[in-house]
Amino acid sequence: MGSTPPPYKGHRYPVEIIAHCVWLYFRFPLSLREVEELMLQRGVIVSHETVRRWCLKFGQSYANGLRRRRPRPGDKWHLDEVFIKINGEQKYLWRAVDQDGNVLDILVQNRRDTAAARR
Repeated sequence: MGSTPPPYKGHRYPVEIIAHCVWLYFRFPLSLREVEELMLQRGVIVSHETVRRWCLKFGQSYANGLRRRRPRPGDKWHLDEVFIKINGEQKYLWRAVDQDGNVLDILVQNRRDTAAARR
């Protein structure tokens, strides 16, 4: 813990706890209260409001780092069309998938419109 970056100076919690809370919030689709509960299970009492402030202050650097590590889409991709039922109504689900199976984009429509799906 010797070389901590200057923005963390003056905070009550250690850098590791702040970093873990912010990482949890930006890496997984969790709410602030869910991050609070996960930290409580680990024995760390921190409020969701504190996590929110940390995310506002330190979140951009974590989000940029996670975005950089996201796999790059392949040069070949295809468009999948699937018929699904949502609340008893037939919908059209369009997915753009690259050669490695990474989903690039998803579109759900009431009517079949090929031109809109290719946007």
